[in-house]
Amino acid sequence: MASTTASDIKRERRELHHEADVVVVGAGIFGCAIAYALANQGRSVILLERWMHEPDRIVGELLQPGGVDALKKLGLGRCLEGIDAIPCYGYHVIYRGDDCAFPYPVMNNKGQVVFPTDNETDEKKSLIPRPEGRGFHHGRFIMKLREACKAHSNISIFETEVVATIKGQNSLAVLGVETRTTINKEANEKQPDCFFGDLTIIADGYASKFRNDLLNKTPVIRSKFYALELIDCPFPPQGYGHVCIGDASVVLLYQIGTHETRALIDVPLDTPAASPANGGVRGYIEKVVIPALPKHVQPSVVRALADGKIPKSMPNSWLPSSKQVHNDGVLVLGDAHNMRHPLTGGGMTVAFNDALTLSELLNEVPNLADHKTVHKAMAEFHWKRKTLTSIINVLAQALYSLFAANDWQLRALQRGCFRYFQLGMTDEPVAMLGGMLRRPLTLASHFFTVAFLAIWMNTVDVCGGSLLGIWKLPLAIIQAIMILWKACVVFLPVFGTELR
Repeated sequence: MASTTASDIKRERRELHHEADVVVVGAGIFGCAIAYALANQGRSVILLERWMHEPDRIVGELLQPGGVDALKKLGLGRCLEGIDAIPCYGYHVIYRGDDCAFPYPVMNNKGQVVFPTDNETDEKKSLIPRPEGRGFHHGRFIMKLREACKAHSNISIFETEVVATIKGQNSLAVLGVETRTTINKEANEKQPDCFFGDLTIIADGYASKFRNDLLNKTPVIRSKFYALELIDCPFPPQGYGHVCIGDASVVLLYQIGTHETRALIDVPLDTPAASPANGGVRGYIEKVVIPALPKHVQPSVVRALADGKIPKSMPNSWLPSSKQVHNDGVLVLGDAHNMRHPLTGGGMTVAFNDALTLSELLNEVPNLADHKTVHKAMAEFHWKRKTLTSIINVLAQALYSLFAANDWQLRALQRGCFRYFQLGMTDEPVAMLGGMLRRPLTLASHFFTVAFLAIWMNTVDVCGGSLLGIWKLPLAIIQAIMILWKACVVFLPVFGTELR
């Protein structure tokens, strides 16, 4: 007779008694990553997901180099294989017909940008290959993550809908969750169920049903992304993410397969150009967006609109992180905890780095039912993650404000930003955008350098090239103050939220 191992006993407790060290709600990006990371520590993990079929989402399709690196450290790098994932080597910005491309910079083994002028022998020896991100179909990637979790001996996956948390009779500590499991799809018959863990991690996404109760937070939504899938769309340079900035539109384009390119079209809420009287969202795309795109891209967009349907959409949300040291037995993480505008494609990079950081901190907690020790780890997690997440969060919100400029000060900053790129000042900014450079103050330095460049360009425009232009200097000074004030309004409040 085969002997019963500790692993067998844990599996039996998960599958027969629905008990584990950790219950993870949501088998998405963060849920799968943290379940796998904790299972690798020998923890017994239950992973719950409402629907286990392949999801069809229009975001979560571009993973930055910093996210690729975190994925590999989690032991999940193989999930990028076999899904037709396309390498991404940097960004290409098109600004009112002009363009500028900049690759992810070379980094050394200390996580520092290596500039072309660096010629020390030791520095050269420490160089690693130029980083790259990956673009892919979101659903294919999710299914790979789920397959990895399913194959792990310390994880049991259940397809069930979580409806509530379970709290103890004598305390407010969360002991697990209540669920409803479908037993007859035709009759829509569902059976109540319960799952228990020393720690419950809720990662139920951007539309979290538990966020308000546990965090008392509501996301801020300023716009929506409407998505098109372009087939065999020519768009040099190949292997880059493209940002097209028009007079009144922002469009992202990046490959998610050998033949497929995702187009994400930002539509501000309540914009008159997308009102029913103007043809709605399709009218906005046809009249505002398509004319601002490069000529060689326009036919692919027209073909993608030929079905006559309104494209799929996703709200672009901003949700600052919360310090979770009050709720016993439960954590809210992933998009349920922290979101930023998807303009810079940083969401998955934040998720995988969060999973890596949290798993390392919880590895020092022998008993996850020790709420005080878990809270101590979460207090450290809140600040430790910010070396990366503060940069990605602030970049996303600040760049969106600039790229979707709706007043003359923002348009001045927008022009200054593009000129900054043209001058070649891109290595550190794109390294921060890619989740590779973790120096928040460097971000502040670059942002305000852009602001002063915008002020200089505006002053030259106002005063002109003649001696008579000096009489316009007072006006230029007033406008300079207004541009600098706008830069502060865009940057400082968002940056300030990351200091809390």
